[in-house]
Amino acid sequence: MPNVEKISIALPPEMAALMRQVVEAGEYASNSEVIRDALRDWTYKRELRLRGLEDLRAVWDEAIHDSRARVPAEDVLKRLRSKYRALVETGAK
Repeated sequence: MPNVEKISIALPPEMAALMRQVVEAGEYASNSEVIRDALRDWTYKRELRLRGLEDLRAVWDEAIHDSRARVPAEDVLKRLRSKYRALVETGAK
């Protein structure tokens, strides 16, 4: 790798042992490759979470600016309580 920056990291003994184990088993060429793969996975998951938050914000904004008639929260909660009470009673029989 032409452009690399060396850094030092500290890992708990369990993680360090697991990293050595997968390198020794041939799953990865080096400890650095394990860390790079973990960072790629973390980056991917982080991007998914950020996109999910953006989607949630968009839905929230749409709901806030929705001009249709609103259903009072207490009505929704009453319906949900009734629904789940019925489910519990059905499951208990």
